[in-house]
Amino acid sequence: MLSVKRMVLGPVQTNAYLIHDPESQVTVAIDPAWDGEHIVKFAQQNGWAISQIWLTHAHFDHLGGVSGILKSVTPPPTVALHPNDLPLWHAQGGAQFFGFQLDAIPEPNLQLQHGQKLKVGDYEVEVRHAPGHTPGHVVFYIPQAAICFCGDVIFESGIGRTDLPGGDFETLMNSIREQILTLPDNTRLLSGHGDETTVAQERQHNPWLQW
Repeated sequence: MLSVKRMVLGPVQTNAYLIHDPESQVTVAIDPAWDGEHIVKFAQQNGWAISQIWLTHAHFDHLGGVSGILKSVTPPPTVALHPNDLPLWHAQGGAQFFGFQLDAIPEPNLQLQHGQKLKVGDYEVEVRHAPGHTPGHVVFYIPQAAICFCGDVIFESGIGRTDLPGGDFETLMNSIREQILTLPDNTRLLSGHGDETTVAQERQHNPWLQW
């Protein structure tokens, strides 16, 4: 069974995730928000070796731990990002706008695209482009585990903000309708902030989706 570890890290309490397949021993970090060394330490304590880093988008609070992981893991993990968020990556995810300075990190070396299939051992992971919060935002859907790592597209009773550069409300709502609400109702939504929820829960109770 796929193991999922959530860590709440950084100045805005961002959810970072480690996913691990015990059969293949493959471990992936999703949105390593902050304190990359802490994420690596937890992985090592459990005998997990991080081989890839997947980013839902390039805001600073979702990539603040990338540098620490790259410095702490040999060989350095692959870093995956949608190319539409590269301008945001080059701007350190807007960190300076919020008063933070991140360590320099190399370019992502895996470009994500809509419909792309990734693997965690025998688990197939579908990349879904879901812009609106940022132009290159993606979600990672694992059908076999009924899990979607949805970043800042949708939250429990909330949606991602669209008032930052590259954000657009109508685009975000369209992404929610097409990329989230089309998933099975029992799909767990593991968001970038706050508690997990499900597609059914948000379809029925999210106030942003009741009109």
